[in-house]
Amino acid sequence: MEAGKAVNYSGQGFSLMGEKGRFVLPPDFRKAVRESGRGERVLCLIKHPRWTCLTGFGLGRENEFEAELDREERIALDRGTDFDREERANQLYGYAKVPFDDSGRFVLPERFFKLGALAASAFFQGGGKSFTIWNPDELAKMGPGWEDAQSACAELAAQAQSGKGRR
Repeated sequence: MEAGKAVNYSGQGFSLMGEKGRFVLPPDFRKAVRESGRGERVLCLIKHPRWTCLTGFGLGRENEFEAELDREERIALDRGTDFDREERANQLYGYAKVPFDDSGRFVLPERFFKLGALAASAFFQGGGKSFTIWNPDELAKMGPGWEDAQSACAELAAQAQSGKGRR
């Protein structure tokens, strides 16, 4: 199926790792990923280029990669800095396609546990064209500017661990 429309990811979510090593994609993110992929239940995952977390998006995001490469190359030229288009393209296009069920459950490929420093829980943070998936301990290490995400993560984690939050 051809990739769908561009979507924006906003808000936060939290998932404890469940049976068989599965996490649950929060409902708002699940809906946007499906819209991006024209109904396909496929989560695209890759290691974030700077932070110790994962980046997630729907299949439609790939339609924007060439324009993003062009923009990044123009910025590098304007600044007089090096830009390795091939390396950056490999970073963008090197994502894994991870299926999820109607309830949002997905099995995280083993390599992503190490790449994203993930363990028994995951915090989802909306970021516009994509979203990030954090180990709460890694998010807690982030500096100024991350206070809202850190607070939301702590609140959602407490709800999930007390059984009041969705898993």
